[in-house]
Amino acid sequence: MVERDAELAIVDEALDQLTGPGPDAGGALLAFSGPAGLGKTTLLAELRRRAHARHCTVLAARGGEQEQSQPFHVARQLIQPQLAGTSEQELRAALGGWYSIVGPALGLCAPEQGVPPDPQGLRDGLDWVLTHLVVKRAPVALVLDDAHWADPESLGWLAAFAPRAEHLPLLLVVAYRPDELPEHADAFRTLPGRAGQRPLPLAPLTPAAVATLVREAVGAHADDAFCQEAWAVTTGNPFEAVELTAKVRGKGLTPVEANAPQLRDLAAAQRGSGLVARLERLGPSTVRFAWACAVLGTAIPRDLAARVAALGAEEAVDATRRLRDARILSAATAEEPDAGLEFVHPLIATGIYRAIPDALRVALHGKAAAAVVDAGLGSSAAARHLLETHPENDPWVVRTLREAAGENLRAGAPEAARRQLARALLEPPDFDERAAVLYELGCASLLTEPANTVNHLRAALAEPSDDPTLRQGIVIRLAQVLAHSDRLAEASESLAREIPYTQDVRARLRLQSEQFMWDAFNAAETDSPARSRRLARLADRLTGRDLTERYIIGLRAWDACLRGEPVDVVLHHAGRVLERPFSWAHEDRGFEVPVLAAMVHMYADRPGRAEELFEAGTAEFERHGWRGAHLSFAYSLRAYVRYRRGRLVEAEELARAGLRLAERVGRRTPVHWYAIAILLTTLLARGRSEEAWELAQEHEYGSPFPAAVVFPDSQTVYAELLLSRGETRAAIVELEAVDRRLTPRGIQNPSWCPWQLHLARAVAADDPPRARALADDAVRRARAFGAASGIGQALRVAAQVAAPEDRARLLQEAVTLLSASPAGYELACALAALGTELRDADLLTQAVVTARECGADGLAAETTEVLLGLGGAPPHGQAWEDGLTEEERRAADLAVRAEKEPVPEVVVLPAPDWDLSSACRKLGTDRPGLREALEAFARSST
Repeated sequence: MVERDAELAIVDEALDQLTGPGPDAGGALLAFSGPAGLGKTTLLAELRRRAHARHCTVLAARGGEQEQSQPFHVARQLIQPQLAGTSEQELRAALGGWYSIVGPALGLCAPEQGVPPDPQGLRDGLDWVLTHLVVKRAPVALVLDDAHWADPESLGWLAAFAPRAEHLPLLLVVAYRPDELPEHADAFRTLPGRAGQRPLPLAPLTPAAVATLVREAVGAHADDAFCQEAWAVTTGNPFEAVELTAKVRGKGLTPVEANAPQLRDLAAAQRGSGLVARLERLGPSTVRFAWACAVLGTAIPRDLAARVAALGAEEAVDATRRLRDARILSAATAEEPDAGLEFVHPLIATGIYRAIPDALRVALHGKAAAAVVDAGLGSSAAARHLLETHPENDPWVVRTLREAAGENLRAGAPEAARRQLARALLEPPDFDERAAVLYELGCASLLTEPANTVNHLRAALAEPSDDPTLRQGIVIRLAQVLAHSDRLAEASESLAREIPYTQDVRARLRLQSEQFMWDAFNAAETDSPARSRRLARLADRLTGRDLTERYIIGLRAWDACLRGEPVDVVLHHAGRVLERPFSWAHEDRGFEVPVLAAMVHMYADRPGRAEELFEAGTAEFERHGWRGAHLSFAYSLRAYVRYRRGRLVEAEELARAGLRLAERVGRRTPVHWYAIAILLTTLLARGRSEEAWELAQEHEYGSPFPAAVVFPDSQTVYAELLLSRGETRAAIVELEAVDRRLTPRGIQNPSWCPWQLHLARAVAADDPPRARALADDAVRRARAFGAASGIGQALRVAAQVAAPEDRARLLQEAVTLLSASPAGYELACALAALGTELRDADLLTQAVVTARECGADGLAAETTEVLLGLGGAPPHGQAWEDGLTEEERRAADLAVRAEKEPVPEVVVLPAPDWDLSSACRKLGTDRPGLREALEAFARSST
């Protein structure tokens, strides 16, 4: 290599760091950029040689101009060779739970039927596989050449993974042409800077370097003028300079000044029309063979190229020899004598491909598609060729593209599937097949192009079809994409239009269940009470015999919870739903109703049961590779359950994990609203209001609020944030808007949205009667629902705004109720308020201990200050332990046995039993749920 000493020194330094001993050893990222022909491929080949010499495992791949539309083409080149010869059993053992997620993308197994992984889940799986390989086979050099031609799926994955190289025994090296990076690689263009380095641009050779190349090839007697002209006609491009010297040597041209003018013609023969003319001199059959190779791309099987070129085996061998002699195809290597054919340089491949007459190039791609399928390489390999053909109303093309799209969709490459189905639509499909293709196209573009998905699905509905199942699927998918685009009213309307024309009773019920669901999530629903009545009448007569009926019953449980019907009614319907296993990742259903069935347990003071359901649902999401919005929802809502239990440290950790995932989905999406609202609520409970405000500002949390129902309610959380900053007037405006939004819908449960309690606090200073009326109404509603945590919270706030003589009574009842509930944070708040009101050091001590157990640092500090003011000493309690103590278990057992005793006519609230209180908080249940919670605890302990 000439004039690449600086680059090779950097390579050696990186390899020394990778393979050396000591704490400074580690990975790095190198990026080489430069126009075509400047020696990137040669430099990477030398890097691979030096890495092998240092006993590194080398993973190598190369982007291909013709393979860009083939998803995971580069990822397969990198990883497949490392797993070659591994049995399915060994692969399953090595990849564990990732086998069915990454296996299809890497070509290691066929996609399974069922729900596909989302793109983020697949990337996470590829991250795991590559990290596992790197650790197992360290040190590793990963080398990607021609990254500008890498497929979008592989390139996006590697661009996101690359910064990790510095924390692994991995040297990641890429080379690309900066002017040819496609739009989907913009992130990759700036990657080296983010990793702490700059791209290393390769410079053209100097005249002295070209002279060295010339003299090494034709002799030291080459004169200066000849060498100078060689540099001038090649502009110092290493590839062109090497090719030119080979031509000079082949022609036996004397390297003197008199022959210098001939160099320009020789150089021109290496590119453009000169390359074409040189190829044509090799004969028609060789030209056809070269064209076939250019169409097929890289690693070309000779027999496949022969079939595309319509040549016999002997003709193909002869054409290969001629092309190698002409330095168009690379010579076979001793290491891989049977490897596929490759062009000497991508410039030659590009030049030949672009020289093929347009009509003939299209025809060759069509022949290549058929040849690929006949060779058993599958419809996905054929699809990239069919994308280059013209529509001809060919059913085979439509069928092949649909098969390829189905494989890619199940393998986690929806964008590739979208391209293939869009092309199938142009073919066009047969009249009776068009609706199905439009439906599949809508499914493929759901995540990437929701607006276009709506258009595709509406077009599918406009097509005449005699398949009612297909039509139902189209309507349901259309409603789903409209709802996920924050267009819930349109989602409901699309279902409402279809329901009257659906003849099959079960199909009509399925559409009704979907409409009920999207109406439940529509914050601006205009006829909510009437919808609730219809839902109640329908659900109460259903038996739950199939999934559709169970979904409707689940929606009934949620609706009853929002409206504040008695908690026993809510749990009764939730129990009907959960009598049999309830999948969160059903292929044909959303995850919304399983989430709602879990959440009603939280509001009904059974958060332990809610957590069980969320843990199972989260595990199911992860098994299927759903690691985007689905997993973010799961983490965020689990955080909310922990918040309601008063486990604020864990709640914050989960909420931050949910927010990190939501950020990958996008800001101001439904999942982002959930993540931010729950994290803000948790931070406020921990006493970090300033941090909460900064987070809200950073994420533009505020008006306009989403059209979809979010819990906790976004606008109410924002008002609570304003109250924490003393912006009372602004908070009142927001809370009154919540009133106008929720009250007409009949949403009356303060356990779900305590807007009345916040508004009572906000108006107390200026309008005490209104504050007391609001708080009293909230207490009434909470009692109607019947969850001890909700009643206790309402009583605590009612005491805050009540007349002085009423405060202690209200707070005593609040403490008693909350002490037998799972709501640890609310209990700490009530204890602190009662202890302060009564100036009771024992109660304040219990409040400090409980606040510390919860992680409510602000409340603990404030209460400690009050305690010290009364002459008390701050407690030094033991750390919170999840397991039940003997005393707590005994108290819980006694409470269960007491449930069987007759209820006295006059009920007197008992004094708090702190062992029982701890048991309720640890088990995540109220007193009526202790029996089931103890049984679940016993099962989990065995």
